Amino acid sequence: MFASCLPRPERKQAVRPLTHPAMVAFGLANLYLLDLTGPLIATDHDLVYHLIGSASSVIIPIIVYVITLSLLLTALLYLAERPGPLRVIIWSAFLLALPSILLHTVANFSGTEVPDWLTYLVASVCLTALIAIAVRWKTFFPRFDKIQRTAAAILGIFAFTGVLIFAQLVWSGLQARNLNPAPTLHKPQLASTQPRQRIVWLLLDELSYQQLYERRFSGLKLPAFDQLAAQSTVFTHVVPGGEYTRYIVPTLFTGLPSNAVNISARGFLLSLKDPSTGKWMPFQQHETVFQDAIDAGYVTGIAGWYNPYCRIMPEVLDHCFWTYRESTPANLSPNRSLAVGLFRPFRRLWLDTKHLFGRGPGAPSDESRDIRQHSTDYRKLLAAGDAYLTDPSINFLFLHMPIPHPYGFYDRSKKVFSTKHTSYIDNLALADRYLAHMRQLLERNNDWDTATIIVMGDHSWRTSFIWKDSMTWTDEDEAASHGGEFDPRPAYIVKLPNQKTPAYFDQPFAAVSTRALLDALLQDRLQTSADLQTWASQQK
Repeated sequence: MFASCLPRPERKQAVRPLTHPAMVAFGLANLYLLDLTGPLIATDHDLVYHLIGSASSVIIPIIVYVITLSLLLTALLYLAERPGPLRVIIWSAFLLALPSILLHTVANFSGTEVPDWLTYLVASVCLTALIAIAVRWKTFFPRFDKIQRTAAAILGIFAFTGVLIFAQLVWSGLQARNLNPAPTLHKPQLASTQPRQRIVWLLLDELSYQQLYERRFSGLKLPAFDQLAAQSTVFTHVVPGGEYTRYIVPTLFTGLPSNAVNISARGFLLSLKDPSTGKWMPFQQHETVFQDAIDAGYVTGIAGWYNPYCRIMPEVLDHCFWTYRESTPANLSPNRSLAVGLFRPFRRLWLDTKHLFGRGPGAPSDESRDIRQHSTDYRKLLAAGDAYLTDPSINFLFLHMPIPHPYGFYDRSKKVFSTKHTSYIDNLALADRYLAHMRQLLERNNDWDTATIIVMGDHSWRTSFIWKDSMTWTDEDEAASHGGEFDPRPAYIVKLPNQKTPAYFDQPFAAVSTRALLDALLQDRLQTSADLQTWASQQK
């Protein structure tokens, strides 16, 4: 009955190596899992760079998934060797699963979000088509054989790409196997005979000058920022070092302009790219403001978010803590054991299946995971920052907090962490609350008045630039930004020791000059607000 549909023996022999079930399965498995393997083999090494735990707990499970899925698909393709309904259904299921998988893969690679309606539409169309094929397989069989041979050949060819992907996965795992050992930090020298007034440098991620002082959202109260401005110099036209924290912070540390960073497979910052010349400049931890502080007799400390400070600058830091909980492939945690990591995706699939059939709660949504990760980072940095703020021996301290950076996770009306995405304005209120908390700790130790306090944003609120088209954009964000208008100016506030009156610097000031500013402060060359303004006006 099916003899006319079978490939001829000589043709089968000619294409057999390429369309062998094992080859086809390996190609298909790599295509299915490209969304997981892609971030791990990306040449920018961004995911590895920001991992706070073991890379093995993320990479090894993905390797196991590729092998396991390849074996499973191989077994099913052997079952589909015989002509008949099973062959049609298995191959149709494999091919009709691709549109939904590739839709999200392409979206993730391009940094866009897939609307829920489009996800459901594609999945529904493919599922309907599969049911129709299963019911009326005889009708589809004459065309099926040609489609199946072509698809098998294409997947067999892709299997060669899969070999390269798999080899890169293994290589990446070997390179990053010792990603975050306990750092050997710089050992503080004997205290300088000359007393050093504390310098506390607070970077609040995505802090907008416009939203703080110029066009504040109606009804929003920021008493801590207002109190700070009343005794500080506020820079009103700061030119940021760029749009992304990834290369802005190294620029602030080194004083070298950059618009990109080069990261090694071992998770180290190698170099910065000069936006004017296009040349790569080596990143050297001893050529940063922290080495300048050590040379001036200061004890240095960092409690920071996102960048792996303790890994890339251990020799110029006397105290260090960093954290960043990011979304990893299959939501694997670098802080979990390898055994737990291997079974985590299966647990998630089971929870999703139970939820689909109404038998229990599903796996945590992307929204709840984002909120949990962001708030967890904040809590950990709050504790680490408090420990450093209350230690008067750390007299050059850099704090990098993940607020008011979206996603919003604070409910300012209830003054609690939210279980749903909130607005940038909510996170801005939390930033004010943190500033008040920091001030209280310093005042308790009689350090506030005598300390130099720098509060700044690495970049402004990236409204139309990033967030307006995201699913986390709220009506309040829309209103506060006046329809998503983008103002590039980050906040930049400097309180000098014993400063009691406000001042404003209304000229453009490049944030890349921050290292030079800190050097002048370390050398006690800026005593008054007038000194600061004169110095700032001379910077190019």
